[in-house]
Amino acid sequence: MGIVVDNVSKQFGDFAAVDRVSVEIKTGSLVALLGPSGSGKSTLLRLIAGLELPDSGRIFLTGRDATFESVQKRGIGFVFQHYALFKHLTVRQNIAFGLEIAKMPSAKVKRRVEELLELIQLQGLGNRYPSQLSGGQRQRVALARALALEPQVLLLDEPFGALDAKVRKDLRSWLRNLHDTVHVTTVFVTHDQEEAMEVSDQIVVMNHGRVEQIGSPSELYDNPASPFVMSFIGPVNVLPSSAAIFQRIGYQPQGHEVFLRPHDVIIELQPDATTVPATVCRIIHLGWEIQVEVTLEDGQTFTAHLSREQFDRLQLRQQQQVYVKPKEAKSFVAQRSFAPAPVAVG
Repeated sequence: MGIVVDNVSKQFGDFAAVDRVSVEIKTGSLVALLGPSGSGKSTLLRLIAGLELPDSGRIFLTGRDATFESVQKRGIGFVFQHYALFKHLTVRQNIAFGLEIAKMPSAKVKRRVEELLELIQLQGLGNRYPSQLSGGQRQRVALARALALEPQVLLLDEPFGALDAKVRKDLRSWLRNLHDTVHVTTVFVTHDQEEAMEVSDQIVVMNHGRVEQIGSPSELYDNPASPFVMSFIGPVNVLPSSAAIFQRIGYQPQGHEVFLRPHDVIIELQPDATTVPATVCRIIHLGWEIQVEVTLEDGQTFTAHLSREQFDRLQLRQQQQVYVKPKEAKSFVAQRSFAPAPVAVG
């Protein structure tokens, strides 16, 4: 097993940043810690790295108890959001820095640096300085520097957070391909649901310092364990259980709120026994899909996502009367956190 976090807690004053968290991450997997600001994901990453020490619980790395080991002894590569490159060193010198500190022979350092330049697809740019690179290129250099000493674990703290949307999307694919090449156990922190779902094998969803749910992207999306996970993973409409759209189909909700994905809203031009009337109040073209906001007769407003083909078939316009029904909806018995025992992920 690559990483085992066993019932770990960390407080800062009266604030419980990490509260009795237990997670197991398999060797060679790529796992995302996903959650909103203040959920404890970065603190958990720093605890694994040894940059913070837990108040209670244990941390095991590749089978050994590393709870109180120094950062240097943990064999971990760490990449920060803001690169942390040495501005006065070239790309080659930045990558070689850790190798030279470790007193590796110069010939081996040179060979390793060239291997990494090829790995991060920056051949020919080794003599440039960080200021001469784009943000995406600088982040790749930071990753190469972290990989130089062949760490057993690679930790990434919101590595793409400082980059624009297109560069971030390009680097997601690059990181996934990189991981499939080097197979180092990788844990990265993000608050971006799409990023976590696109890159990772497994996702640990955190909220208020605790684990809400652990699973693959498809498991979390299709079978959320709590209202928080349902709302945080992908777009969702939240409607009262008394809404007419549910009463018409005889849906029996388990709680006061019902969660309805926009792509699970069916819009028709003619009524039937299972639909309710609604009015189109807004149409938003998102390129690959169309977002349609509708209002029911009882005043409830929600969104539906249609493919361009569906939209073209319906030929919808604002203030048009349509008829809607849910294809699938979810409700929960109680709105509480899901705090599992240690679960192997990856």
